[in-house]
Amino acid sequence: MSAAPDPAPSEPTAAERVRSVLAQAESLSLTTQGQSYDLIGMLSVGPGGRISLHPPADSPLAVRVATAPLGGLAALLDFTDIAPTAMRERVRARVTLSGWLTPAEADASGGPVRLDLARVTLRTPAGAEDVALDAYAVAEPDALAVEEAAMLTHLADAHEDLVAELLLLAGPQVPPGVLRVAPLAVDRYGLTLRCEYERGHCDLRFLFGAPVRDGAEAGEQIRRLLTGRRCAHRHDAPIN
Repeated sequence: MSAAPDPAPSEPTAAERVRSVLAQAESLSLTTQGQSYDLIGMLSVGPGGRISLHPPADSPLAVRVATAPLGGLAALLDFTDIAPTAMRERVRARVTLSGWLTPAEADASGGPVRLDLARVTLRTPAGAEDVALDAYAVAEPDALAVEEAAMLTHLADAHEDLVAELLLLAGPQVPPGVLRVAPLAVDRYGLTLRCEYERGHCDLRFLFGAPVRDGAEAGEQIRRLLTGRRCAHRHDAPIN
């Protein structure tokens, strides 16, 4: 008897979520030995997820890396993934990368530095998960990662009627007493709405008919949801 095929995925993997957070990141918090830095616009992610930082050549961080006694500076890089639309509890995920910062070039005395990665951790409301380095290296950002913020903002600002129709489509899955509904996330597999109550919230996940490749296909799949597809599952926070 042949084994049953694995079910089709319904959401990005943890490694893909990490890569998606990095693809959208404009800022990060860096902690080294006794020092903290808030860096804006200094991150680049290369093939295989290789992390580079680009502080000014004469900055304290670049100097510390260049003069590290053991050739590398232990560091933690923290990224916070925040929903682009207004809502309570906007933090969707936190990503922590740990490793050693070293000069990007062997003879560099300052300037770009790279992170020799040792550990990747993803924290979401569902809990914390260590992501294997090989899985991180081969993963790609979700197809909608770069477009997501603009898509969700447009959906919230220009299509309140569509959001309301999706809420009606969810039917009995939605506990009574909803005060506000806002788009929380969208990826190639589906759209998530946040339903807020006086206390607590629930998140509704609507699965697309097929994974999408870009924002245009996602828009079409969202419209198709209104023809009768039910939401796949619900994630609850305390509702009192």
